[in-house]
Amino acid sequence: MTTADDTRSRILAAARTLFAERGYAGTSLADIAAAVGLTKTAVAYHFHPKDRLAAELLAPCADDMLTLLGAEFSGREAFLEALVGFVVRHRAVLRLIMEDVGGADDAPPGSPGEAIRTFRDELFARLVGPEPDAGSRLRGWAVLGALQWGVVHTTDLPEDQVRAELLRAAHAI
Repeated sequence: MTTADDTRSRILAAARTLFAERGYAGTSLADIAAAVGLTKTAVAYHFHPKDRLAAELLAPCADDMLTLLGAEFSGREAFLEALVGFVVRHRAVLRLIMEDVGGADDAPPGSPGEAIRTFRDELFARLVGPEPDAGSRLRGWAVLGALQWGVVHTTDLPEDQVRAELLRAAHAI
């Protein structure tokens, strides 16, 4: 690994941590630079504008999401376990996705928000199936909400504990 690759890796690690703690808007390039002992200019050399940094952090999550959505599962329970594993594995960037980039229903075509909304809607469809009744719809959104907020606000807890409790909560819903 070259020095530039090592620097990029350190910047990405610091950004992942700071975005999870403070959110995207609440983290500046200067904050990231301070966390890795660099100047803001040095960070900007590797990642300018800041959204390039976010995009690089999101890429592995997006790849795993496509894999999850393309996989066949033996039933709802198997899908739930895979979904919980996914959100826990990517919990450090899920705040960035859910709160900062957002999947708002009014996101313009071609935007990251539209892509996130599409993923969200596909996850929902996988959870509730075609033509769900009102109760199934409510439970499906409750599961997605519990997973979203559960990982966003527990990045300080051990991964195994978060996975076990979220799976228990998802099954209870």
